[in-house]
Amino acid sequence: MTLTLSIDVARWREHQQAVVRQFPGLVPVCKGNGYGLGQLRIAQEAKRLGAGVIAVGTVREAAEIQHVFDGDIMVLTPGPAPDDVVLPSHRVLTTVATVTAAREPAGARTVVKLRSAMRRHGITEQELPALRGAMEHLRCEGFSLHFPINRPRPYRPETEAADWIDRLQSAGLPVRTLFVSHLSADELSWLRHRHPDTDFRLRTGTRLWLGGRDVTEYRSTVLEVRPVDAGERFGTAQERARSKGHLVVVAGGTSHGIGLRAPQVLHGLRPRLRHLAGAIRAATDRHLSPFVHAGERRPFAEPPHAHESVLFLPDDLSPPASGDTLLAQVRYTTTRADRVVERTP
Repeated sequence: MTLTLSIDVARWREHQQAVVRQFPGLVPVCKGNGYGLGQLRIAQEAKRLGAGVIAVGTVREAAEIQHVFDGDIMVLTPGPAPDDVVLPSHRVLTTVATVTAAREPAGARTVVKLRSAMRRHGITEQELPALRGAMEHLRCEGFSLHFPINRPRPYRPETEAADWIDRLQSAGLPVRTLFVSHLSADELSWLRHRHPDTDFRLRTGTRLWLGGRDVTEYRSTVLEVRPVDAGERFGTAQERARSKGHLVVVAGGTSHGIGLRAPQVLHGLRPRLRHLAGAIRAATDRHLSPFVHAGERRPFAEPPHAHESVLFLPDDLSPPASGDTLLAQVRYTTTRADRVVERTP
């Protein structure tokens, strides 16, 4: 009874090496659920890649990872560590995003976050004079910019980064290192040509861990298959089956992240039409599951349970057998596998 994530390790590591070659000085991001692969696992992979620094989301994640990664650990979320978290101060880079915070950690290794077009955390241009005074006692390891993924014209993140470097230098704050995210190799090359004295360090997680095509996949075990007649009641809500078919119980429920969705920002007609079609299915209790059978995602028969889901297959479709596995098309960053296994071609 498992929801299993399998990894073609040889191809996965080939992909990692290709990304590292493309982005010298890359900072692997090892946050959250470890992109579905497990935080400790990708921290170990980052160590194998020879990374000198990795980035995590919170100080608690840093506390967990410090035992498997012996390099520097950058904490991306600004804020002080809770009193119950003990971190190796000589290896942890905390992020400060306000002038007040820059005055507090005397002697601590810090990265100063600048406010980008994201408008989420960060020092503003108007605060640079005050920041210069606050940083006199700060052990600043560099500055940081977090860029949006979408690029509405005429916005260019590399231009925003270059403008920030000019502002900092004009304020008497030299930029020896700038940590950035969501930039392409060409955008970084442009920046390095314009500011050769600045070391640009790309932070990336999705591109590094999940960018390889068909290198990883989730599969769910079929636990039980039972025929159902039209009008027959089933499940916790005792709804009636709309037609004759099969109920297929598969591993994977809400405790794994199955059936949980985050709000989306839609751009363009086609995504809006897909969303509308999904809303119509939801209004008629025909929610699509992530589980694939006979080449298509199949609908939930009822809302998923904690550890398993029930699918409905129409009578004209041959059902899988107990013990078979179904491909699960899930969002890796919100899904937790029961086990992670290595596979060979």
